[in-house]
Amino acid sequence: MLYLGQSSGDIGHWIKGLPLIGRPFGRYLLHKAERTHSKESSGPDTLTALVIYGLSLWRAYKFSKMLVLNRKGVVVITDRYPQAEVAGFYFDGTGLGAVNAQGWLARRLTRWEQYLYNWMASHVPALVIRLNIDAETAHARKPDHKLAMLRAKTSVIPTLHFNHAHILDLDSHTPYAQVLEEALHHANAIIAAK
Repeated sequence: MLYLGQSSGDIGHWIKGLPLIGRPFGRYLLHKAERTHSKESSGPDTLTALVIYGLSLWRAYKFSKMLVLNRKGVVVITDRYPQAEVAGFYFDGTGLGAVNAQGWLARRLTRWEQYLYNWMASHVPALVIRLNIDAETAHARKPDHKLAMLRAKTSVIPTLHFNHAHILDLDSHTPYAQVLEEALHHANAIIAAK
């Protein structure tokens, strides 16, 4: 099992735990992230653009580890598979492509980041299991997530095709045991076919 997200939440929690500077610096970074993701933002400054690009490099590094395991015949189950269809970290797409990156360095990083995501998306997963959920149900289950962000995710993610991968769409309102059984049935069928 391999998590292919940026791990920005884990990094944020680690920073908040640092002695003396952790909490104020964590608040500063959270404010920066919220400004960067807001539509009103004029675009990230150079340092923020470098951080966003660094998170994409981290994701690409983990993705390359997954490819090595896969080439060795290991069945890899991932979460947050990257895609190059829609920009935005919320959708597991490019980060700089979703914000108004300005300046020569930020524009260059945006191009490089798009290249990374095109490369990752060119590796079509054997099976995508997509648990479809409405924003209100997701918010009830995870009240610490912003409802606006969940609305964006639940409207965009069902439209992604992951480079025309085989997608199993499951309904989050179905009982858990049934969802798990269907997911395992399809996964085992794909593994047997390979």
